Amino acid sequence: MSISTGSEVRSARERKAGDEQASRPDQSLPLQVAEKVKEMIYSGEVKPGERLNEVALAARMGVSRGPVREAIRILTGFGLVTPVLNRGVYVRELTVGEMVEISELRAVVFGFIAGTAAEQRSSRDVEHLKSLIEKMGAAAEAGDGDRYYRLNLEFHAAVVTLCGSRRAARVYSDFVKELHLFRRQNFDNPGNMRKSQSEHRRIYEAIAAGSKPDAVREAEQHILAGCQRMLRDEVRT
Repeated sequence: MSISTGSEVRSARERKAGDEQASRPDQSLPLQVAEKVKEMIYSGEVKPGERLNEVALAARMGVSRGPVREAIRILTGFGLVTPVLNRGVYVRELTVGEMVEISELRAVVFGFIAGTAAEQRSSRDVEHLKSLIEKMGAAAEAGDGDRYYRLNLEFHAAVVTLCGSRRAARVYSDFVKELHLFRRQNFDNPGNMRKSQSEHRRIYEAIAAGSKPDAVREAEQHILAGCQRMLRDEVRT
């Protein structure tokens, strides 16, 4: 009778683990697919109320339908898509009432975040925010809605990170994900971009000055003003 050594046992275990890992699908693939579909939704390529075609998405992205189904589950958790029994999955449509409610809640949370950021800021943080503000200004002047929108998200993310509250960041992120369904087209209007940019600059100045009350006020007013712009754009359409 032969006796396995410790190294042989470990080697067998490692081979088994490697075989099991190789047999499992790439767990990151559904996340990659979800990110691509999310970009399609945010850009307006796939519009609210539009049905997601699993076969077409799988063919477009060069994957099987399995990762697409998993990606759709992820997006459902984000509140971006809605499964309808026996009909398929559709990009979620927010009602105007839902958009207003989410915006009002988001304003309160972002006010807390900006106020806390004003208390926590360092000279490096201030320089980073200043750089983003300058880039946003250039995008607004150029009428580049796509670039402005991305920088806008980056500015808000920087303020959230500076705040340092994971709970506030999680709640805020949930609101932002839902409002993406309304917000992207808001920045195709040059006038909206300039107004938004002016509001961001006031938030930056309040944080840079370390003024918590001003940061709270400017942040809340920015979100509420953005809600009003979306309402006006909705009426025009």
